[in-house]
Amino acid sequence: MKSRKMIQRVVAMLLACSLVIGMTGCKGGNNSTDERKDAESIKQENQAVESADNQTERNEETKNEKKTSYPLTVTTYDSEGNEIKTVYEKAPSKVLAVYQGSIETMLALGLEEHMVATAGLDNEVPDEQKATFSKVKYLDEFTPSLETATMLEPDMIFSWGSLFGEKTLGSVTDWIEKGTNIYMNTNTHPKQNNKVYNKTLENEYTDILNIGKIFDVQDRAEMIVNRMKDTISEVKEKTNSIKEKPSVLVLESYDGTFTNYNASSLGGDMVTQLGGVLANQDGSSLGKEDVIAANPDVIFVVYMPYAGDDAEKVKQDKLDVILKDQAYANLDAVKNKRVVPIMLSEMYASATRTQDGIETFAKGLYPDLTFDK
Repeated sequence: MKSRKMIQRVVAMLLACSLVIGMTGCKGGNNSTDERKDAESIKQENQAVESADNQTERNEETKNEKKTSYPLTVTTYDSEGNEIKTVYEKAPSKVLAVYQGSIETMLALGLEEHMVATAGLDNEVPDEQKATFSKVKYLDEFTPSLETATMLEPDMIFSWGSLFGEKTLGSVTDWIEKGTNIYMNTNTHPKQNNKVYNKTLENEYTDILNIGKIFDVQDRAEMIVNRMKDTISEVKEKTNSIKEKPSVLVLESYDGTFTNYNASSLGGDMVTQLGGVLANQDGSSLGKEDVIAANPDVIFVVYMPYAGDDAEKVKQDKLDVILKDQAYANLDAVKNKRVVPIMLSEMYASATRTQDGIETFAKGLYPDLTFDK
């Protein structure tokens, strides 16, 4: 851009100078009036070039801004886990956003004025979102009842798959038929015929990008997603020379057993995308013997403090299930002090918190890794 500007100015000045020389030669001498006219001509030429450059810049900026063309068709899921198409004639103006990721995605995209109400926060929103969130109506009901949701008259409900069922808000298709569009977090949609499906990073990216399209804020959505992708690329590049990548278990303790976030989980996909190797790729529930047999290099301990909880105590209690049990004392992860806490909200339907999850996993996998700022 700068080089083109310079060329245009030089050309303009050369043309103006040739004009001055031509006029001077015809009149046989220098004339102060002519010189002033020639100087004015040069000034006008430069202004014209500058104006043309500015217009070119504006045109290119406009070209780079992605705009939504309505009506817009978006794919989501119904209450049975089937893909369905929803149509948006314009950006919704009365959104009911339920649960952490849905609310925070709307706030991250600057869409607080499009929300009629919110509900279902497990934790406070991030500090940078608190000011705008304070302007949004937050319901007393953690999970809104069908009656409450109906009275709000939303034109869109953005939430998890668990919100739509007989005991909650009813059928997705019923809402759509009544004129209320539904967008369901992809990694939470119901199973079809009880068949497990893979919950992936790509699904979280898609959700953020789809919300960007629905509300015509695609550039903001892409900025968020690109940061996540760039972080993963950076980690891969910086750890490319490590031949033996760390083996990993991602565990959440529960009544003497562990939920294992395996290859079909979002947490498992994060670990794999970052180059880690899942020590047990298939098991969904592991016992003490399974953990000992796996003997991973790193154990990520999943914890989740809810509103009113002492977050540090919740975290330490979950860590102590591994750290204070002598049965695990000889595990490589314990001996090498590589038992790492991670919040559930960073790796389950994580939405914009996916960035935090990626960084937590990356630092646990590669303790010496530093990120470019």
